[in-house]
Amino acid sequence: MSDRTPARQFLDAAIGLLESVRDEEGEAVEAAGTLLADTVAAGGRLFAFGAGHSSLPAQDVVYRAGGLAVMNLLTVPGVVGVDVMPATLGSALERVDGLATAVLDTSPLRAGDALVIISLSGRNALPVEMAMTARARGVRVVGVTSVAYAAQTTSRNASGTFLKDHCDIVLDSKIAVGDAELTLDTVPAPFAPASTVVTSALMQAMVATAAGVLAARGIEPPLLRSGNVDGGHDWNDRVMEEYRDRIFYRR
Repeated sequence: MSDRTPARQFLDAAIGLLESVRDEEGEAVEAAGTLLADTVAAGGRLFAFGAGHSSLPAQDVVYRAGGLAVMNLLTVPGVVGVDVMPATLGSALERVDGLATAVLDTSPLRAGDALVIISLSGRNALPVEMAMTARARGVRVVGVTSVAYAAQTTSRNASGTFLKDHCDIVLDSKIAVGDAELTLDTVPAPFAPASTVVTSALMQAMVATAAGVLAARGIEPPLLRSGNVDGGHDWNDRVMEEYRDRIFYRR
């Protein structure tokens, strides 16, 4: 494969970003994973949220082989994923004031739980309000975002703040504003976004840290196994039964 092909350039860019978050966000990842482990050890529940494409890394750690069984997806109708029609409705809902509070009012989240909020820009009303409201209710919040947006864009929340301003811990994905790694003279717009690759890696690194911290404390991490290996379903049934009061995706 030529080193000038768009495919090679994109993969090189993604690898470079992964190396940057490995080298520069290691302490934050360790702190975030420890926060999750602390929550599990104390009997709390774990939740992840992202809107639109930011929902993909959130979904990647829920009901996942090799992941924590107690990680739940916090859902907002019309916002999680791009399956709503029209897809542009999801983008519009992210900018609606009051929606996050209404979601939290009807969610199982409570004081002592932990919530991971993923928002690349961190500027829209929904993730900012969600972080502010959750923390005010005693929920620990981890934000996964690109800090560059706070320096180069304006907030769409009435407070004028960004997601990063309302988190206990922030993981910076290092993604450039616009989320496009490549440009070509023959292509009229930047292309090839890498935010999902990097954010998913940060999420998995955080969950891996949590599992390691729990194990170091003598606590068996509530991990799921693949249902496609012998004994996987029996293992998962046992874990889900043991932690049934902290799992909400089966209800």
